[in-house]
Amino acid sequence: MTSQKKITSRIDYGLVLSLMLLAIVSLIAIYSAQQSPQYNRNFAMLQAFWYGVGTVIIFIVIQFDSEQLKKLAWHLYGFGFLLVVALPFMPRSIAPELNGAIRLYKVPGLGTFQPSEVLKVFLIILLAKIVSDHHHQYKIKTLKTDLWLLIKLGAITMVPAAIIFKQPDLGTALVYVAIFCAIVFVSGINWKIIVPLFGGGLGFAGLMVYIVLWYPDFAEKLLASHQLGRIYSWLDPESYPTEGYHILKSLNAIGSGQTTGKGIGNGEVYIPESHTDFIFSVIGEDFGFIGASIVIGLLFMLIYHITKTGLETKNSFYSYICAGVAMMISFQVFQNIGMTIQLMPITGIQLPFISYGGSGLMAYMMAIGLVFSVRFHYKKYMFATDSDKPDYFDEKTGS
Repeated sequence: MTSQKKITSRIDYGLVLSLMLLAIVSLIAIYSAQQSPQYNRNFAMLQAFWYGVGTVIIFIVIQFDSEQLKKLAWHLYGFGFLLVVALPFMPRSIAPELNGAIRLYKVPGLGTFQPSEVLKVFLIILLAKIVSDHHHQYKIKTLKTDLWLLIKLGAITMVPAAIIFKQPDLGTALVYVAIFCAIVFVSGINWKIIVPLFGGGLGFAGLMVYIVLWYPDFAEKLLASHQLGRIYSWLDPESYPTEGYHILKSLNAIGSGQTTGKGIGNGEVYIPESHTDFIFSVIGEDFGFIGASIVIGLLFMLIYHITKTGLETKNSFYSYICAGVAMMISFQVFQNIGMTIQLMPITGIQLPFISYGGSGLMAYMMAIGLVFSVRFHYKKYMFATDSDKPDYFDEKTGS
């Protein structure tokens, strides 16, 4: 009985509440979206199934402490990387080409599996390990050691990001870059390196925007035609009605919801595949400004909770993981909601925990399992004897 109390006291119930509320919102929104005549499957029930599988994944992940995660980091990353690299070499019956992209495996009886989704989580674990091990190895920081750390983080991130970009899947590749930026910011790398690096990155981004706007012929050599179409339709959807079809429909749907919305299943604006990338448009139409604001508030509460957990733990490895998970979710929330209201171009990124999708939801639940693990194992170390702690456990850093 005492052992059971110790276990339950290490569960993060605030995080449990956030997940439960997001799951309820997801099921209601997907149920509402599938009332459209375009659907002949019960995606709400399938999403409930994936939430059940995700809960099992959380219970599995939570069993691993920081030392075990570090030992598995390279193996997990390598496994996910191989799955991504192998995609174009697989028979099309196993890795089908959809809309000109090869990014999914076909799983009989379950649908499809996108390896780049789970690789995001494996990347976070490995980047956290690299930073933690680097600081343990180099007690005295110099510009040279910080630069070496940056090179390691960059190589581990940019190689899979480049491969995913060529699938093509720009949206997911950008998530990898966002995770990299978050880990770099919290890694303690000297600002004399960070400022020129990110300043150069912003300058390059500005140059790309200039080229796309003023030199479209040259831009066609750098980006795929569908990517350029999304950029131009984002800036002026009325002039590109074919490419801007989703944006125009999304704006119409959200605007027609007004303050309180039209109610569950009463949406009138047709948006293809609205249960996935454009689920926020359904929420805006059916539940209005109030409903959309509540959903944004719930997502913000989750991100805040993850950030708070990372700040409170004394284990630096866990802090880096929380930073990566918080950025992964934050970037996808901003990008997904932004593209539905024309604030950002369409990139095909799901709304975390809300959009339908087995691969994406499994990745998010796995990431949340890592956050659950922070509190679950931190208290164990806090009251453990010296023999129970890792060989190089630092009382100040917790790593």
